[in-house]
Amino acid sequence: PGISQVGHWYERSLSYGEENSRLLSVSAGWMTNSCFLFCFSTGNIFVVSLAIADLVVAIYPYPLVLTSIFHKGWNLGYLHCQISGFLMGVSVIGSIFNIAGVAINRYCYICHSLKYDKLYSDKNSLFYVILIWVLTFIAILPNLFVGSLQYDARIYSCTFSQSVSSAYTIAVVFFHFILPITIVTFCYLRIWILVIQVRRRVKPDNKPKLKPHDFRNFVTMFVVFVLFAVCWAPLNFIGLAVAVNPDTILPRIPEWLFVGSYYMAYFNSCLNAIIYGLLNQNFRREYKRIIISLCTAKLFFQESSNDGADKNRSKPSPMLTNNNQVKVDSV
Repeated sequence: PGISQVGHWYERSLSYGEENSRLLSVSAGWMTNSCFLFCFSTGNIFVVSLAIADLVVAIYPYPLVLTSIFHKGWNLGYLHCQISGFLMGVSVIGSIFNIAGVAINRYCYICHSLKYDKLYSDKNSLFYVILIWVLTFIAILPNLFVGSLQYDARIYSCTFSQSVSSAYTIAVVFFHFILPITIVTFCYLRIWILVIQVRRRVKPDNKPKLKPHDFRNFVTMFVVFVLFAVCWAPLNFIGLAVAVNPDTILPRIPEWLFVGSYYMAYFNSCLNAIIYGLLNQNFRREYKRIIISLCTAKLFFQESSNDGADKNRSKPSPMLTNNNQVKVDSV
């Protein structure tokens, strides 16, 4: 009995932890990406595109996962499972492709500043963003034909199953994670080399110069990239190991490690909210504005309800009014 009670307590604690982490991720995702949209300008269209990728998972898949957690299983049917898994894949792949787009954009802006205006005109920037999303949908479509979008009871999610096809899993890890991470690493490595060269420079010359706000923006997006890589690396490496030798590796992976790697990846959007708030002044200002607006709206509704209650208390009751009317008429 004691062991069963401990197991029941562990299961409930894990469920509550998953529930709270989902709620926190959804809330932080909504707030952060709302700030992205409020701070929109033509210069950060790639960042706005990244925000949209994060919002996709917060709008549809996460609420369904919360429903699955509450009901201790998936009861929404096959179609919702496929749509949820598909949109979750769109969000994840869209995020890493947009992070790569941001890195290439920052690389051209800082390391090739003379060519930047031509490469990233408004028309070209819009074309690049559309291209990113076209590639995202092309990358996720094979899941519908391979049958790799399945419900996993361990994480209460309809998601990519790593054990359906070894070859396809290896291709997914390479094209959806390793290749974009390699491109981003190259871009940021070149930027860091230039930053070090600029800071060590004593005499002014005609070489590229880095403005303070450009450096702060670069650091912010670099930290976002590092967190994404750290949060998603365990899940991708587990998938790669399972794909290489499924019969040997799959039984040896503890459930807590698999579940932990998934929720570590899901928690990435929540960490982004913290990073933007700490490192970006515009986001701090927007956070304050949103919080003040919410508090003001709450006070407004409270005052309105209080005024309504006071007016109702000050009005005479209909019965009393009718009685007075009767007395007057009788006189």
